[in-house]
Amino acid sequence: MKDKKIPLSVLLYIALVSSFILPASAIAQEQVMPMVAKGDDHTVGLRVDGTVVAVGDNSHGQCNVGNWKDIVQVAADGDHTVGLKADGTVVAVGWNKWGQCDVDNWTDIVQVAAGGAQTVSLKADGTLVAVGWNEWAQYDVGNWTDIIQVAAGLSQTVGLKSDGTLVAVGWNEWAQCDVGNWTDIVQVAAGGYHTVGLKADGTVVAVGDNGYDQCDVGNWTDIVQVAAGGDNTFGLKADGTVVATRCNTPGHCNVSDWTHIVQIAAGYYNAVGLRTNGTVVAANFMVDGKLAKWNLLLPVPLMNWPLIGGIIAAVMAVGLAIFLARRRRRA
Repeated sequence: MKDKKIPLSVLLYIALVSSFILPASAIAQEQVMPMVAKGDDHTVGLRVDGTVVAVGDNSHGQCNVGNWKDIVQVAADGDHTVGLKADGTVVAVGWNKWGQCDVDNWTDIVQVAAGGAQTVSLKADGTLVAVGWNEWAQYDVGNWTDIIQVAAGLSQTVGLKSDGTLVAVGWNEWAQCDVGNWTDIVQVAAGGYHTVGLKADGTVVAVGDNGYDQCDVGNWTDIVQVAAGGDNTFGLKADGTVVATRCNTPGHCNVSDWTHIVQIAAGYYNAVGLRTNGTVVAANFMVDGKLAKWNLLLPVPLMNWPLIGGIIAAVMAVGLAIFLARRRRRA
C-alpha cells in the first residue's frame, strides 16, 4: 500500500514554523533603556538594542562608537565618550591626554559619569573609581561610600548618598562644591562651574557660578530630571516639557517648544532631548540633520542577525520542503 502523500501546503507550514522557533528565542533578548548623552561638541545615543550612535566633532575619535555593543548606559563630556557594558565593564574613546579613557580594567560598575577631562564610575558596592585630570582633586573619591549616583562636571565630582545627602570634591572657586547641607536629593547634575540637585518634592537647588543665571532655579516645580551644561541648567517636567535658565548664547536654550520628552542631556553650550517615540531633538545643535533622523527605539538597520538568520533558514526550509514534495509526487 502506498504511503499517503503529505500536502505541499502542510510541508510548507511545518517548515516555516520549525525554522523560526530558534531565531524567535534568539531575538527575545533583553532590551536596554535608550538615552542620549552630550559632550562639548558631540552627541551620543544609546539604542534599545545596546548599540551606540554618535554625531558631531570627532577630532579625537570621541564618536568612534560604531562597534560598541551590549551597552546599557552612555556618558559624554568634553571630548570623550564612555559606555557601560551589561557585564559591568567600561569602554571609552576620545581625548586621553590625562588618561580619562583608561577604563579597561574596571569591573562591577553600575553607572558611569564623564567630566571635562575625567571619568568617574560607581561600583555595585557604593564606592567609586576615577581616572583623568586631577588638578583640583576632582576625582579624589576613593574614600566615598554608600553612593547611589555620581555626577562629574568640568571642575568637580559630586556623589549622591542613599540618605539623600551629597558629597563633593574639586575646584570650589564659585562654591560649586558647597552641597553639604542639601537633603532629600534624588538626582544630581554637575555643570561647568555649578552643581544642581533635584529634590524629592520636584523642586530644584543649585550652587556655583551664576554669571548667566544658571543657578536661578528656585521657582522650578514638578521637575523629574535635571541636567547642567557649561553656563546653563535644564529641567525636565513631569508633563514631558522642558525648562531652562538664561543662556549666554542665543538659541542654546530654546527648549520651550519641546514636548513628550523622557530624558535630557546638556553639553557645554546646548542640550538634547529624547522623545517618547525614540527620536531626538536638540537646541541649536544639528549636524547635517543627523540627529533628527535618529530613532533610538529601533535596532541598527541590517544588524539584527538573529532575524536575518531566521529569514534565511525559513527560505532554505521552504525550498527543501518543495524539493521533497516534488520527489514524493514523482515516486
